[in-house]
Amino acid sequence: MTPRTTTDVIDDFNRAFVDHDPAVLTDLIGEDCVMEAVRPAPDGARYEGRAACLTFWQALAADRTTRFEPEEVVVAGDRATIRWRYRFGDGPADSVRGVNLMRVRDGLVVEALGYSKTADEVPPAAEIVTSEGVHA
Repeated sequence: MTPRTTTDVIDDFNRAFVDHDPAVLTDLIGEDCVMEAVRPAPDGARYEGRAACLTFWQALAADRTTRFEPEEVVVAGDRATIRWRYRFGDGPADSVRGVNLMRVRDGLVVEALGYSKTADEVPPAAEIVTSEGVHA
């Protein structure tokens, strides 16, 4: 059997969320997988081990009230960057854009670090920086 490439693994990973098919994830996650979710700020929740990562991702993939839309995927060796939009409603403001930095080893996801743009959690730069400098 030919080993799965990073591109194959990431394509299948994304398909699980696009198609709302959590079963696809079962054979994609490594035993030592580490995942950092996009929330809560500032660092996101950290999940360690296959069971924890798989449980989180399968619940997300099964949620048919949301939509995951990959915008761009770049693969370089064992690393991949997934730029995405996550929709949680039908309105123009009912979505968030983000990126996942992924690492694949031996045909399995072993690292996924998620980052997203924020809505109201971070004050605009104009409120942080003044002519006298940065607010503490």
